[in-house]
Amino acid sequence: MAAGTVNSDRRKKLIIVFMAVLLLLGIIVSVFLGQFDITPSQLWGIITSRFTGVEPFWTSQQEHVLWNVRMPRILTACLVGAALSCAGCVYQGVFENPMAAPDFLGASSGAALGAALAILLGLGEAMITALAFMISLATICLVYIIGSRTRGNRTVGLVLAGLMVSALAQAGVSFIKLVADQTNQLPEITYWLMGSLTGTENKDVLFAGITIAIGMIPLLLLRWKINVLTVGEEEASSMGVKVPEVRAVSLICATLLTASAVSVSGMIGWVGLVVPHFCRKITGNNYLFLMPASVLTGAFFLLMVDNISRNLFVAEVPIGILTAVIGAPFFIYLITKGGEPV
Repeated sequence: MAAGTVNSDRRKKLIIVFMAVLLLLGIIVSVFLGQFDITPSQLWGIITSRFTGVEPFWTSQQEHVLWNVRMPRILTACLVGAALSCAGCVYQGVFENPMAAPDFLGASSGAALGAALAILLGLGEAMITALAFMISLATICLVYIIGSRTRGNRTVGLVLAGLMVSALAQAGVSFIKLVADQTNQLPEITYWLMGSLTGTENKDVLFAGITIAIGMIPLLLLRWKINVLTVGEEEASSMGVKVPEVRAVSLICATLLTASAVSVSGMIGWVGLVVPHFCRKITGNNYLFLMPASVLTGAFFLLMVDNISRNLFVAEVPIGILTAVIGAPFFIYLITKGGEPV
């Protein structure tokens, strides 16, 4: 029994290592994808030239594209994918609900409302994230209060509460679009709501990296306590876990992840729902392995979707459309193949 557990844990660790290597390879491959060709030798030369002073055998345009266009976009795609997947994984554990996700609990819609309001008011990037975070957290709290007071099945009540609050937030976004300036603000809000990484800059990577790290590091450190929460509140309390504190910190951090991701990429759905369920199929429900696997898989998934978005057609397809096209059928496969998405 003990030997079997050790072997199982070793297999899960190898899966996590494999996903990390796969993500690294995905980043390397993504560097070469785009309208401007960059050869492996040129890539190596551009990177090492900052330390060795090698004579350039590449154009200044290629160097600009690498450092100011492709790398910021690649890194932002990884950060956003990791953040949404981690947030979905945490919501599912804290709420003990397999359908909990930033999309279904109103976190994404609340963040969208806050960001759209910030754009309407002409606020800066920091305030976009601040408003997105505050309204997203408010929607999560509202959903939890309503869901906990519904009669009957708690899971169904939570999902219905999330749909209701999401509808209210989307109505608010629609009103903002109605009163927004049609020349500048309305196109920005509309395109932003479809989800896109177009025009990502190095400052976006720095901003997203800091805020996502602030939200993700505590969750990774607390993942064993989140693991205990999944067995029920009474059992967790009997094991010495301070349930209200752990739940509050987890929700705040997961909401910060959602708000940070939405503020730099717009509305990107399904990642926080599909990726954790897929990872459960290969690592099980133990959050010690499930959360790192979800972070790495989410980063890889969104990176690959973004590669399709910017290379499949002449005109770029908003990434939020592609995640829905890919994520919804895959989720249908999960629930029909396995009986339920857990």
